[in-house]
Amino acid sequence: MNSATIERNWLFDPSLLKLVHQCRRLIQSEFGVKLHLNEADLAQNLANYAGKSRSKNLVYTWQALKQRVPELNEETEEERVAPRMYRGQPIAESQQVKGSSEGEPCPRQRKVIYRGQVVG
Repeated sequence: MNSATIERNWLFDPSLLKLVHQCRRLIQSEFGVKLHLNEADLAQNLANYAGKSRSKNLVYTWQALKQRVPELNEETEEERVAPRMYRGQPIAESQQVKGSSEGEPCPRQRKVIYRGQVVG
């Protein structure tokens, strides 16, 4: 047997295969991408889409799969957490935490003009 077959023996377990199918179904419904079981980088694709997803079900299912298959944890060590996005702009979480910890509201970054008058 080649090394790819040995690494993917966990796909023969019915309970793990059920989790993989659930991840594939959620990825297809959210992203419109159909992942196949015979892809060489199936685990990496699952990890990438789970990191990008807004679906808590997909993230939860991927975490459950990673807990039950130790090989998946080793492969995805290099994955980084994608920044949270809102309308194409990254959300600065560190600024939100700083403002809430001091108890003071954040000062406005720019002037807001409403009906010709400066507001705030």
